[in-house]
Amino acid sequence: MVILIGASASGKTEVAHELQSRFHIKKAVTTTSRSPRVGEKDGVDYFFVSVERFKELIAEDRLIEHALYSGNYYGCGKDQVADDRVVVLDPQGLLHFLALNDDGLVSFLLTAEEETRRQRMILRGDKEADIKKRLSNDRREFDPARVHPTDFVIPTDGRRIDDIAQEVHAKYSAELLKRRLECPHESH
Repeated sequence: MVILIGASASGKTEVAHELQSRFHIKKAVTTTSRSPRVGEKDGVDYFFVSVERFKELIAEDRLIEHALYSGNYYGCGKDQVADDRVVVLDPQGLLHFLALNDDGLVSFLLTAEEETRRQRMILRGDKEADIKKRLSNDRREFDPARVHPTDFVIPTDGRRIDDIAQEVHAKYSAELLKRRLECPHESH
């Protein structure tokens, strides 16, 4: 499983989309208690469940991690961990996934200079107040002293998304092969 983390506008969501379209890596589908938005499909965009069902999933220990955000629950099910899947996480989510001790998880930190990320947010139409808030939060959340080391760090400044996705896919494939050769008795 490819795990992508990175500050706002570091390219993680676009890289995840490119991995899906170009390399047929499926998106790990998150479970939520919020209602579907127009055009969203159950089992594709999210697994939509009631608050009661979400709490049952927590009680049954079926989620890797979960959070309450804006009055709705969000979480990733353990059944979503598989080869050739991609998930975009924050640093806290990364810790929950790494706690699984699954040698099929390969993590990537995508980095970009703050000014690059600011320009990307402006280009995508983010509001100035939101940009300032995200940059401030990212300085704290992605402080190197706070972020658990990832398998790979990939700078995204001045690079095309398809090139970054190619690098992520190549490193993911090579790392899985290396790990499987080191521990041939384990299979996924």
